[in-house]
Amino acid sequence: MNTVTQLPIPAHFNPSSVGEVWRVPYQARADEALAWAKQHQLTAAAQDQTRICLLAIDVQNTFCIPDFELFVGGRSGMGAVEDNIRLCEFIYRNLGQISEIALTMDTHTTAQIFHSVFWVNATGENPAPMTMISAEDVEQGIWQVNPRMVGNLGQSLEQLQAYALHYVSQLSQDGKYLLTIWPYHSILGGIGHAIVSAVEEACFFHNLARQSQTVFELKGSNPLTENYSVLQPEVLIDHNQKPIAHKNSFFLEKLLQFDAVVIAGQAKSHCVAWTIDDLLTEIQAIDPSLAGKVYLLEDCSSPVVVPGVVDFTDTADAAYQRFAEAGMKLVRSDRPIESWF
Repeated sequence: MNTVTQLPIPAHFNPSSVGEVWRVPYQARADEALAWAKQHQLTAAAQDQTRICLLAIDVQNTFCIPDFELFVGGRSGMGAVEDNIRLCEFIYRNLGQISEIALTMDTHTTAQIFHSVFWVNATGENPAPMTMISAEDVEQGIWQVNPRMVGNLGQSLEQLQAYALHYVSQLSQDGKYLLTIWPYHSILGGIGHAIVSAVEEACFFHNLARQSQTVFELKGSNPLTENYSVLQPEVLIDHNQKPIAHKNSFFLEKLLQFDAVVIAGQAKSHCVAWTIDDLLTEIQAIDPSLAGKVYLLEDCSSPVVVPGVVDFTDTADAAYQRFAEAGMKLVRSDRPIESWF
């Protein structure tokens, strides 16, 4: 175990600003981080005896800031904001223990299969956000590919229609969620795509204090598949059995090189759970005992809850229980890392 234990939280951290968007004062934080490292005798992460990776999934404005497109409120109504306060405090307290921080970033453009513009009904109307599209819906012509997609995706309408039916059928066959039409979100280049300011600041501070480059892992740009998990998209093969995407084997191998991987982020019921599930599947194929090196910060993730519409809390909790039964550890952010081992 690395020698440095929990540290105080730097004076610049303001919990009341975690739910807001603002500019990180990079140079000021860089100077403070170097002074902080000297004051607390922090060494470069490359010298860590126990290498710990914090994997923070999709802590972006689009999911974590109230009034943004897909704010994850959880049952409390402020879930992602509360989670990120705890996540920032976890990073600051454990600067000397965390060797590397990896941030996944949901990354989209407009013309993708889970956005309204991709689909039309018989009268040419696009589906409303949060519409669920099943294989039966496509078979019966309730929802069909928008002819205007042809110019965007470089395939004929017939090819796209055949693929669309294959796609929703494959989701059903694999036991995945039905295709959900999500509000436009995490659009590349937009403010919703950016990492939450307070989390970005904490990661930047860690970067300088520990001389450890923050890793940014983008996912979700393939127009023909959803990509909840950072390790692989929902569908890999098209209707002609040709690959449309690949597993993220490089990132998987990188994660498994650490002595411990700590996972947090949004949403617990979707991108977080899907990433953990894919990680567990790969681990069980390699060596089931490796599940013991994965730690789930259960108080730094919230499920999707739309009051009166849908509540994925129980589904998320059941998934976490399954992960724990497979050997992963459920932990809380306020407990010292050394107490986990």
